[in-house]
Amino acid sequence: AGNKTRMPRKPQPVPPIYQPEVAARAIEWAAHNKRRELWVGWPTVLAILGNRIAPGYLDKRLGRTGYASQQYDGMVEPDRRINLWEPVPGDHGAHGDFDSRSKESSPQLWLTTHRSWFGVASLGLGVLSSLCLLKRFVSKSA
Repeated sequence: AGNKTRMPRKPQPVPPIYQPEVAARAIEWAAHNKRRELWVGWPTVLAILGNRIAPGYLDKRLGRTGYASQQYDGMVEPDRRINLWEPVPGDHGAHGDFDSRSKESSPQLWLTTHRSWFGVASLGLGVLSSLCLLKRFVSKSA
């Protein structure tokens, strides 16, 4: 059971596919924090930034790869029930056909929800690197 399709092979979300809990964590975090936008997953970051920098290139690339990336192994069953006009009987839950291929976490989401900690750690590494370079420069000139 699923969405209506005219594609020859079975439909799927464009990879990488994330478990619904990843989106739920992002929504819960956004509901309790004041950030206006929350990007989830590196493909989202790349798509948003790429669209700001080179939208024409992204359109052409998506035109070449988008159709095939929305399909996976096997032909669509001719008697497949669709949920376009009415619900399909049964409990289909939040998990399904893509469970084994879905990512259970997003490092990018973790970084963006912990960016203040990450910023402090990056600043500390920058200061430490600068001190090491300064020490090397001072010892060479002495």
